[in-house]
Amino acid sequence: MSAPETPPSATYDSAFLKACRREPVPHTPVWFMRQAGRSLPEYRKVREGIPMLESCMRPELVTEITLQPVRRHNVDAAIYYSDIVVPLKAIGVDLDIRPGVGPVVEKPIRTRADLAQLRDLTPEDVSYVTEAIGLLTRELGPTPLIGFAGAPFTLASYLVEGGPSRTYENAKAMMYGDPELWADLLDRLAEITSVFLKVQIEAGASAVQLFDSWAGALAPVDYRRSVLPASAKVFEAVEGYGVPRIHFGVGCGELLKLMGEAGADVVGVDWRVPLDEAARRVGPGKALQGNLDPTVLFASTEAVEAKTREVLDSAEGLEGHVFNLGHGVMPSTDPDALTRLVEYVHTHTTR
Repeated sequence: MSAPETPPSATYDSAFLKACRREPVPHTPVWFMRQAGRSLPEYRKVREGIPMLESCMRPELVTEITLQPVRRHNVDAAIYYSDIVVPLKAIGVDLDIRPGVGPVVEKPIRTRADLAQLRDLTPEDVSYVTEAIGLLTRELGPTPLIGFAGAPFTLASYLVEGGPSRTYENAKAMMYGDPELWADLLDRLAEITSVFLKVQIEAGASAVQLFDSWAGALAPVDYRRSVLPASAKVFEAVEGYGVPRIHFGVGCGELLKLMGEAGADVVGVDWRVPLDEAARRVGPGKALQGNLDPTVLFASTEAVEAKTREVLDSAEGLEGHVFNLGHGVMPSTDPDALTRLVEYVHTHTTR
């Protein structure tokens, strides 16, 4: 006889969702960006011989990979195993994730005619996501599942550049030189991203995170004018579901207030800005997430604990704090260091 399904409300009183709602918590909740993935030997074993994008489309494999760090590290939330380009692949964009390179787009978007690559996303296009989240929420019980998507700017940067870039010269050239085409591109990506997040929420995700990984390449005036409207459209599209919305970018210290203004309930902070200063920049009414430098985990346990105390001390008095790294777990990180870090945060912050 199978176990009864956990009702959706089972996650409501979790430490993670309480912190996102800026409510008192029994301890500071912890999860890690890229907690499921290459740092775990069990991940490498189940992924062996399976291309990245294919692994994202196998519900049972997605379920197993998503659960691995929850079992191993005792984190307070799971994050759905996927990739930000999955919805683009689902609508037929010719792209692949090349090992050691990242997403590579066969036909970059450079003209208005190229926008034809971006048709609307439907829930049927990503039925494997609905299936996987159904499996996951039954397994996770009271542990929340975070859904996620790439923000319009970061998706656009891949589509226009044709792959990863350090300078974003083609994307910025379009943004500066053809603002109407740029606005239409980001608006279309906002529609696609909104549907992708709605699918995850309706399937059972308890929170969602919008990754604007490369927004730190922008000046605040350009972000406000040319990027914020599309991100705001995504956050507004899922506002009615009542789940916490997290916004994260790398190198975005100058953009923190604007990223909050886009509609996030929780603003993710990388390691470059202390959390107390980040709170000042963001302003009241938002929880913060972060922000231990991922490279600290390569140091001694004593050093990790000392730097972790710095983060927790900086978060003292915040309206809400979710402990995380300031970016994703690095592939060569010792998994045991992550397990010890979770235990340390839980123990050090028990109220």
